[in-house]
Order: sequence, then structure tokens, then C-alpha cells
Amino acid sequence: MPRSRPYFRPLPLPQGGRWRLAGGWAGFSEFERLERGQPPCRVSDAPDEVLAALTAPRGPLLGLALDVPRLMGIVNATPDSFSDGGHYDPVAQAGALALAGADILDIGGESTRPGAAEITPGDEIARIRPVIRAMAGRTPISVDTRKADVAAGALQDGAGMINDVSGFDFDPTLPALVAAAGVPVCLMHAQGLPETMQDDPRYEDVLLDVYDALAARITRAEAAGIERSQIVIDPGIGFGKTEAHNLAILRRISLYHGLGCPILLGVSRKRFIGSIGGAEVAAERVPGTLALTLAALAQGVQVHRVHDVAQIRQGMRLWQAVNKNDEAGT
Repeated sequence: MPRSRPYFRPLPLPQGGRWRLAGGWAGFSEFERLERGQPPCRVSDAPDEVLAALTAPRGPLLGLALDVPRLMGIVNATPDSFSDGGHYDPVAQAGALALAGADILDIGGESTRPGAAEITPGDEIARIRPVIRAMAGRTPISVDTRKADVAAGALQDGAGMINDVSGFDFDPTLPALVAAAGVPVCLMHAQGLPETMQDDPRYEDVLLDVYDALAARITRAEAAGIERSQIVIDPGIGFGKTEAHNLAILRRISLYHGLGCPILLGVSRKRFIGSIGGAEVAAERVPGTLALTLAALAQGVQVHRVHDVAQIRQGMRLWQAVNKNDEAGT
């Protein structure tokens, strides 16, 4: 039986390092060599093509440089989202998140929480249109949708990016629309549909299985005419994954820089944070969200999708100040 291929995860350092990770704030000098069925081991070198993917600076996203971390504020124009659905006026919330320092607003009209049912494109458009039109030109806008009809309407209204939680698995006409529009797209990994994705998710090796699935999604997007420089990837924490799966991905999330695309992480207020941290109410999971965000920052993750922009931004600023390579204080 042939051996499986190796994967190389950069081991980020708080300061210094032989190489810069994705042209960003983290450096690295060594790798963790991962292979299915084999224990991880540290190595000092990796193939040239792997090193090139890991070190190439990522281009700007919606005009925003990615050599510093960015915050994507969540605006749920839905009555049934797991955390805050129906608890605020979406237009007012979008404005508040922009004032709090959100670099991007991610506006969604259909809940994709576990067990959520699909709604019609017309209903989804009606929910998000007032928010997009109110914020267009003020803050870069992403629309959280799986559907080409919704994406087309959102782009006409002023959105500049598509965030597809299905990674183009749901609507086969969406890739061509994104390619023709020339806008960036986030491709997320999810196992199954929201209605059933948490019933009994299984993987051979969740870290590597998700890597391979994201690689296949990138290949499919490129085949549709989407430039790799326009693709963002999201490992899909909580989407068809158990608590153990989520933690396995978060511990080694720097592996996904090897795909050559910016990484978006969405952990905000998720259920496993409450299970581990002891917070049943979603709104009380901000400290846990911040802890995971800072851990991901240490691994070079560029975009963080959060509900609580002001609180996470404060924590990020302190993390950046402490980790700044500045000898002035000596």
C-alpha cells in the first residue's frame, strides 16, 4: 500500500524566524511534518513549492492589506441565528459595528446554525437589502449566502465579496457569477447541510481531510475562472464538526497557509466555547472567543469573523502591542 503524501505545517514564532508567514506578522523557522497514520515530527525544511505557498504575501482583500489582522463584523439580518437573531435592528447593528472598528461587514439573511431550514432567495434578499444599501460606500461589505440569485442582488446593491459557507457545494451556478463579477469569495468547509450537519460528523483525520477538501474547492473555483488571489478559505469551525474536531483544527490551523490563500476564522460565540468555558448563553462567550482569536493570531490567521467587534479589537490591540518586536522599552 503506497504511503500517503506529507503535509508541512509552519511552526509560528512570536518574533523572528527564518521566513515570514504569508507576508504577515508571524515568522517561522521549522515545520511540523504531518502524514496520515504517522506521528507528527519536526523538520527544518520543506519542498520549494510548499515554502513558496507559505511565504508569499497575500494580496489585499476589499482594498485592505493583510499584513495585519482584520476584523469582519457579523450582521445577522435573520430572526433565528443561534447567537443574536432578531435581537437588534440590522441596519443599526451594522452601523455600530463599523463605528466599533470592523474592517468588513458580513451581512447574512439566512441562518446556517445547526438544524436551520433553508429559506427562499426572495426572502433572503429582502432581509439583507436594506443593510447593504445603508452601508454601501461606508465599510467594505461581504454577503453571507450560498445562492447565486442572492449574491447577484447583493453585488448590485453594493456588496463587494461573497462568503459561501458551502464552499460552492450548494449552488452550482454561483462560481460563474463570482468569476464574472471579479469579486473575492470565501470558500468554507462544511460537512453536510445545516439541517443535519451535526448529527454524526466523522473524519479519518479532520485536519488533513479539511485541508484536502479546501484544496479541491480552490481547484473548482479556479476552473470556473476565479483567480486564486480572489479566494479566501475558512475551515468551517462548527460546521459538521464535533468539539474534538474543532480543537484539532484550531491547534494546527497554520497548516492551511499552505493552500496559498488568506484564512478566515469564524469561532465567535460558538457552542463548544460555552461547553468548555462554562457559558450557556451565547452572548457570554466573548472571553472564550477572544482566547481563540488570539491563539489564531499567533498562527498568522488574517481575518476574524466576530459578533463583538469592540471587545475583540481591544484584545487584538493589546496582543499586537505585547508581541511587537520593539526594543525601545529596554
